[in-house]
Parts: sequence; C-alpha cells; structure tokens
Amino acid sequence: MKYPFVFAAFLLGAATVSYAVEDDLPLTVRAALEVRKVPDDTLSVYIQDVESGEVLLRWLDDRPRNPASTIKLLTTLVALDVLGPTYTWKTEVYALGEIRDGKLDGDLLLKGYGDPFLVTERVWQLLRLIRSAGIDEIGGDLLIDDSYFDVGDYDPAAFDSQPLRAYNVAPNALLMNYQVVRYWFEPDFAADSVKVRLDPPLDNLLVRNKLDLATGRCGGYQRGIAITANDAVDEVTFSGSFPSGCSLYAMDRVALSHNEYVYGLFRSMWRESGGVFDGGWHNMLVAEDAEPLVTFTSVPLTEVISRVNKHSNNVMARQLLFTLSAEELGPPGTEAGGREFIRTWLQDNGLPPEELHVENGAGLSRNTRITAADMGALLSYAWRQPYMPEYLASMSLTGLDGTLSRRFRGSELVGKAHLKTGSMDHVTAIAGYLQARSGRRYIVVALQNFDGIHRGPGGEVQEALLRWLYEQ
Repeated sequence: MKYPFVFAAFLLGAATVSYAVEDDLPLTVRAALEVRKVPDDTLSVYIQDVESGEVLLRWLDDRPRNPASTIKLLTTLVALDVLGPTYTWKTEVYALGEIRDGKLDGDLLLKGYGDPFLVTERVWQLLRLIRSAGIDEIGGDLLIDDSYFDVGDYDPAAFDSQPLRAYNVAPNALLMNYQVVRYWFEPDFAADSVKVRLDPPLDNLLVRNKLDLATGRCGGYQRGIAITANDAVDEVTFSGSFPSGCSLYAMDRVALSHNEYVYGLFRSMWRESGGVFDGGWHNMLVAEDAEPLVTFTSVPLTEVISRVNKHSNNVMARQLLFTLSAEELGPPGTEAGGREFIRTWLQDNGLPPEELHVENGAGLSRNTRITAADMGALLSYAWRQPYMPEYLASMSLTGLDGTLSRRFRGSELVGKAHLKTGSMDHVTAIAGYLQARSGRRYIVVALQNFDGIHRGPGGEVQEALLRWLYEQ
C-alpha cells in the first residue's frame, strides 16, 4: 500500500514545537462543567494549529473514549485515501432471456455492489435505463444477487432494542432507499379518522390503520402513534390517538427484509412507469461469463461522504466499511474485513491502533474507542492531502447545515467551523476544523463520556470551548 505520510512523525513534530501548550482547561469551559456538576476528567480535548503544528491545548487527550459518530471521520478518511474521491459503485442488470418486441422472455437479474445512495430517485434512473434497453414487459421473475457483501447474522435490535429505526438498518450489497418507508399521517375530518400514506408505496407491505383522531394540539411523542410489526416486518400496525391539531406528520421506519423491499420497490415503480411485471423474486448468483444489459453508476464518493458526515448517515457509513473490505481484501465484504483493513491502514501510517477500536465504522456502538490526540492526528493527516477540500466540505458548517444547522445561530461561530458531531446516550463529541478571528485555523477535538451528558451539558461545554478557540 502507498501511504507516504507517517502519523508518528507528525505527532512527534507537534510535541517538539516551541510553543507553550495549555495544560488546563479555559475558565469558560471549567465554568460550564461546574455549573452542570460534570467532572472535568470526563472530557478530553485536543487543539492544534494546522499550519504551524502548534498544540494549543491538550486535556486528557490520551484517554480512549467513545467518540459516537465522530468516528465516521476515520471511515470516510480511509475511503477517500484508498478508493479516491471519484470512486463510484455499480449496479448491474442482466436479462436472462430473449427480448422481443419490448418483452423479456425470462427473468431480470439485479446485482448490487454496495451503492450506499440507491434512493428512490436513483432507482427511477436505473429503471429508465432498463426501459431504454428495450424492455417494457418482464415475463419472468426478479432475481437478486446481493452476494458482494456478507453481513452474517445481524440483529437490528441489538444496539437499542429499536429494530424499526432507520439508523439500525443492516448493510446490503443491493441496498435500496435505506430499506425505509416514510409514513405520512394527516387528519380526515370528514371521516373522523386518520389517513396514512406510504412513500414509496409498497404493495407487498400490509398496513393496518387502527388510529383514532383525537381533539388536541399537535404534540407528544410520535404524536401519539404506536407502531408494531410482525417478525417479517411485512405487516405494520398503527394504533393510538393522533391529534387533530397536526395537519401533517411524517415518520420514517424500516420495512420488510432487504430483498423483499427491493422487490416491492422495483415492482411498484416498474408498473408506475408503464411497464408490465407480475412475477415473484428469488436470490440467484450471476454466472461468471454473463454480460450485463445495463450498468448503473452511483454518485461519486465525495457526494457519499458528504451525506455520511453532514447528516451522520449510519447505514451509508457501514456500507463504506463493507466496501473497503470487498475492494481491498476481496469479496464478499464483511464488517470484520473492514475493521482489519482500517487497522492495517493505521499501522502503515505509523499510528499504533492499540488505543483505537472501530466496531462498525458508523459509531453506533458502545464499544468504539479513540483518543482525542489520535483523532487530531487523523485530521492533521487529512489536512495535508490533495483531497483535503473534499474532506473538509463533507463536514457540517456551524449554524448553516447538516447536524449543526440549528446550533450556534446568531453567534459569531456561524460558518466558522467544519465539524462532525457525535451524540448518543451518555456520549457527546465534536471533531473538525475551526477558523479563529485571527485567521488561524485549528484542529479541534472534544470527546466527553458521562451520565446524561448528551441531554444538554455536553453541548454547552462544546460551545464554551469553540467560543474560546475562536478568540485565539
């Protein structure tokens, strides 16, 4: 592998810079901790000037902590470094039969290679290519080859007992629309009931609507809607009381299995486009000597990592990890293979991985660990690479977009930092780059693990730290 930069050399250089390094927290940060009665040893901070290498502040930066979603910065960095910013995925379509007068006398086969962004709009484009290839009617079944990834036994309820949540979707080589349905709810006053619409519509998903329309303002957890599903997730029941004050409410939830979802989405969209298809589906591997009828190319990696980092998309990050495994170690891609490759990448770049543990590449884990200093070293490495602008642009801008769109509004911090955020129960984190009032740019990492820190105190500590840094 060709990784010319050595993390160890960078860290050594940072340690020998002749500037004074702050070894205590700024007073405003201490005040934020004390007001909330949060111990200062729950926080790790690493701040460094990107140009001079000056380490401006380090506080417990050698303690491994759970970084939550900021670990996506490692996954996306390795993907950029190894695959390149213009890397694309493909989805292949095979016609297993003769095409005559617009009819395929046989089966249509789809083979996926892990495209993380095969959303409904992109599926429409794929279908248009198939129609342009001369197929209006499919006489056989839809065959699915998702063998490029091997997910193994996956329990979507393992992380937080919420198997229907979109962030718990398993990776898949033929992932369509994240396996998610958006349910729209609105009052039907004439019928004294609640309407439920599906986007996308899937006719192999049964929805039982047992909702009551109740007088009241629009509020409450899930607007009073309870959702239950059978084990196959092909039957969903909505119950509870929906407030009449809600004109429209949306809820995103997982539906069906991966392959059932692909089949349902393909069938409904094919028919909607005017095509004819009445077959079923099953799995089948593509023959080695088969030639695809259509090859559909994904958006480039730069667009994918922007969605991963700005919006903290967990399933897309996990798709990246499996892709690294398949591309660098050979198919099928696995989670273990992705972790192994990242460890090798770190070792080749001189950063011992003993203090770092990556579980799934997304941060949706209680076991992921990294130190603030090591996260800072990753950001330092990225700053010196030719793809630095693409990496920087993948992060949220303070007060403007992504997960930071609602934070720091009305303050001088708006637009001054590109950051990745991380938050889950008892964990809060930020990592990225900030341009100070002086014009100097800094790497800033803050990782905090403490009971209840995600409920507000962590954000206050982060804001105090960023405001102090902006004045440096």
